[in-house]
Order: sequence, then C-alpha cells, then structure tokens
Amino acid sequence: MLEQALSLLAGVALGLSLAAPPGPMNAIIAEESVLRGWRAGFRAGLGAMSADACFFVLALAGVVTVVRDATVVRGALLGLGGLLMLYFAYGAAADANEAFGGEASASETVTDGGASGEDSKGFRKAFVLALTNPYQIIWWLTAGVGLLDPGTFTIDALGGLAVSTGSPIIVVGFFGGIAVWITGFPGALVTAGRRVDSFAPIVAGLSALVLGLAGLSFLSEAVGTLT
Repeated sequence: MLEQALSLLAGVALGLSLAAPPGPMNAIIAEESVLRGWRAGFRAGLGAMSADACFFVLALAGVVTVVRDATVVRGALLGLGGLLMLYFAYGAAADANEAFGGEASASETVTDGGASGEDSKGFRKAFVLALTNPYQIIWWLTAGVGLLDPGTFTIDALGGLAVSTGSPIIVVGFFGGIAVWITGFPGALVTAGRRVDSFAPIVAGLSALVLGLAGLSFLSEAVGTLT
C-alpha cells in the first residue's frame, strides 16, 4: 500500500516537472486566464495536457523516438514551433495593448468566464504549440521513458522504499499532477488579477515576451540543426 502511494506521488511529481516550469505553455495559460477568466486558462491547460496524452500514446508505440534519430524532423519541428510562438506572441502583444488601452478592464476580463469561441481558441493554441514543441518531445524521450519503463527505484532517504515505474498508478499520478497545475495556476492568476487592476495587461505583455523570445530561440536552433 505504501509502495503504491509513493508511486502515485512520484507520478504527480513527474507531471508537475513537465507542467510547472515557466515557458511557452504557461505563457499561453497565463494570458488566457487573466484576460478571459479561469475557464479559458483551464481549457488552454487542457490543450497542453491533451498533447501530452498524444505523446504518451506515441511513446508507448515507440514513434516519439523518430525525433531523436531524425535531424531533419527535429529541425522542422523547431522551425514550426518557433514560427507558431512568434505568431502567438503577436496575438498576446495585441491583447496587452487592448487591455492597456482600456478596451477591456482587468476586473472585467478576469471575472468573465470567457466566450466559448475564445475558450476554444486557447485550447487549440496550446494543443498545436505543444505538439510542435521539441522540448516537450525530449521530455518524453528522457523522463517519459522512466515513467513508462517497467521497473523500480528505491528512495534511500525513506529507508530504501521502492517506487514502481511503468505501472498504471504512476501514470494516473502523472496526469493528476498536470491536472493540479492547470487547475490551480489559472485560479491563482485570476485571484491576483481581481486584486490588481493592471495585472492582466502586464501578464499579457510578459506572455508576449516569453513567447517571442522562445520563438526566436527555436528558430535559431532550427537553423543550426538543419545546417
């Protein structure tokens, strides 16, 4: 029973290790949350999580390893991901400009649940960007392999207790960890936005900056990979 509990917690930690670090995915979730409400941010998170579900299936089938072995595929994904990030950065910058211009107040945007069209756009943005994110694929080639590979590892700090990998319970914990993040992160941003009127446009501007810098970095690495 204790081993199962530890395996579940290990899965949660792996899920958070993929979902929580700052980057393009969280930039999109943050922008959607503060400008269109918790539901929009959560749906954007679901988009990224859906991409991870696709990678999970592909990793089980061994398809993901193609990226590791095919330089052209990796370079193409880097280039496509970079272009998409620059495109979404432009959209985030436009949203920030509108918010600063007073076309939509922060107090209104963070309390509004968001129109269904806006929510769907956030889901699609995060889903497509996650599918073309080579670093997300690399995660599945490294930590993801450990998640899926049947075996055990011991935690010496806990008296040598064993944690099982490749089991259904650690997979449940993994996606549970992602679910915790995409639920709590938008909620925290919306709560902060209600208290600070200028919070929404600032977050949108920072999201545009993160996406823009990541896009340029991806394009630069794509050129280096293909040449």
